[in-house]
Amino acid sequence: MSIPVLHMINLDQKLVGHQKFLSCWVSCSQEMSFLVDPGPPTSAAHLIDELKALAITRLDYILLTHVHIDHAAGAAHVLEAFPDARILCHEQGIEHMIDPTRLWQSSLSVLRPVAEAYGPPPPVPASSIATLSEIEGAGIEVIPTPGHAAHHLSFLHEGTLYVGEAVGLRVPIPGHIYLRPATPRRFVLEVALDSIDRLLALQPAPERMAFPHFGMVDDPVEYMKISRKQMPHWVEIVRELLRESADDLVGRAHERLLDADPYYATVTLLDPDIQQRERLYLEQTLEGLVEYVRST
Repeated sequence: MSIPVLHMINLDQKLVGHQKFLSCWVSCSQEMSFLVDPGPPTSAAHLIDELKALAITRLDYILLTHVHIDHAAGAAHVLEAFPDARILCHEQGIEHMIDPTRLWQSSLSVLRPVAEAYGPPPPVPASSIATLSEIEGAGIEVIPTPGHAAHHLSFLHEGTLYVGEAVGLRVPIPGHIYLRPATPRRFVLEVALDSIDRLLALQPAPERMAFPHFGMVDDPVEYMKISRKQMPHWVEIVRELLRESADDLVGRAHERLLDADPYYATVTLLDPDIQQRERLYLEQTLEGLVEYVRST
């Protein structure tokens, strides 16, 4: 079997700070070509152009770590360019790929103007949906990692772990690590930690980890361990802040985390527009944490 060649295709968006935020991973070998998380509709044409520039004429699989619109909504467009490709997502996500009406409405309520900028997801034909046994038969290990979403999957192939948002979101900073949780509503800490434990238990350990948000790391176990400690730490910080007051939670959490979490504190090293973006998504992360804290 030939060694696959990996390509990261940057999916920059026309939103403030949404550079080095989204990426699609493409694995190519003589035997098989697949991509992971095609991104939103707005960047689908760019993604297809990049695939053609890489001389990819066959795409066997489109793997979706989850069906949130920033990861999966461009799948139908890619399928138009590569009609023989098969799409895999969690069984709970299939209905939303075939009829994305409820997914779109939910995205609008959560992401608001960001969802409008990404655009609505077109439906994919049911005949293009792959089965789990089909994917595993192709040599791709599928790992359930329900933490960021109940329907979240991670994929392992030839030493590369495609982690989705199971370990959070990173931004590349030379000589530093920026990592934060990605905890939307209906977040359950114990489920998220169990997902990371499943990844830590992989034997042999992955050689590299590909993030959709963002880039590749050659020390995946270190990032998993950081995330494994970071999430409960953030839960306790939010619990403390709520005991004090519910006012200006985002601002107070930001200041507390700058002091308490060295992997979040590096946000100050990012470009101002990316810091602005991260402040926006911090608010969403806190919504999930607050809901969890108030339920426990």
